[in-house]
Amino acid sequence: MEARRLQDTCWFAARTRYGTETGVKDTLAREGVECFIPTRTVKATRGNRTYERAVIPSLVFLKTTKDRACSMANEGLVHIKYIVDCATRTLLVVPDKQMEDFMRVMDLSKDEGGLMDAPLNLGDRVKVVRGPLRGVEGHVLELRGKIYVVVSLLDSIFAKADVPRAWLEKV
Repeated sequence: MEARRLQDTCWFAARTRYGTETGVKDTLAREGVECFIPTRTVKATRGNRTYERAVIPSLVFLKTTKDRACSMANEGLVHIKYIVDCATRTLLVVPDKQMEDFMRVMDLSKDEGGLMDAPLNLGDRVKVVRGPLRGVEGHVLELRGKIYVVVSLLDSIFAKADVPRAWLEKV
C-alpha cells in the first residue's frame, strides 16, 4: 500500500528563497514537473513594462510523486524546502480539488452576472454555478460593496475572486 502511494502524483507545498520563484518554476518545467506559483501582473513605474510577481513570496506548489519530490530537493536540483504537516510529520499534501479551485480563482477573468435565485449571507458555503469558475467551492465575502468567493488551501492560505452574486449557489 505504501509503495503504491509513493508512486501517486500529488500537490506538495514548498518554500524557496525570496525572489527565486520564477527560476524554480523554470527548472521544474525543464524537468517536466507541473508547478504553480500564485502571481499577479504588476506594471513597472519605469519603462512602462509589465511582469509577474509572486502573490505569496517564496511559496511554490508542485505536482509529482513523493519519491521524485524528495530526490529533487535532496540532490539540489531545485532549492526548495517542503512544508511539513505537523500532525503526520510528512510532506504536506494539498488535495487536488483544493488546488484546482485555488488555481482557478487566482487565474480568474470575470464576465457578467445574471438573476439570483436565493439570497446568500456572508460566510455561507457556496458553489460557483456559472462562468469560468464553475464548480469552485468556497465562502461568500463582501468587501467594499463587492461580492467575492473565497477559497482556502489547508485553512491557512486564502484567495478571493470577484464573482457575480447570481453565479453563487448555497451548498
